Amino acid sequence: MTIPVRVARPAPGPLRTRLSRTALRCLLAAGAALGVAVLHDAHDPGVLCPLRRFTGIPCPACGSTTVFIEAGHGYWLAALTANPVTVLAVLGLLTAPLGTGERWWRLTSRRRTALIAAAAAAAWVWQLNRLGVHLS
Repeated sequence: MTIPVRVARPAPGPLRTRLSRTALRCLLAAGAALGVAVLHDAHDPGVLCPLRRFTGIPCPACGSTTVFIEAGHGYWLAALTANPVTVLAVLGLLTAPLGTGERWWRLTSRRRTALIAAAAAAAWVWQLNRLGVHLS
């Protein structure tokens, strides 16, 4: 029998504080995306995913670096199509101070695990389709 453990979390704080935290996160993410885009323009290392490099099969996280490169260049649709799950995860992390993080932690650990597994499966199917890999 497992006993559910409740973790005490501080109150979310006033809206002004939450908005400033969200704005800071967005600025940092934009700076990181710009930095990755500039670095990629200076030196393209090719495929970074070891699974894809050695087997040709993409992992669920494939395309995540491309998301930041494309966002850094301002190509939002290309970023979204590189890996939509990464885009959704980043948006969730950026907006966590506005209450999305609180809703996430209210879920049971089983529900969070199921959502992560479903997102990974959806991302993997997306990558297989996007890169034209057929596992037959």
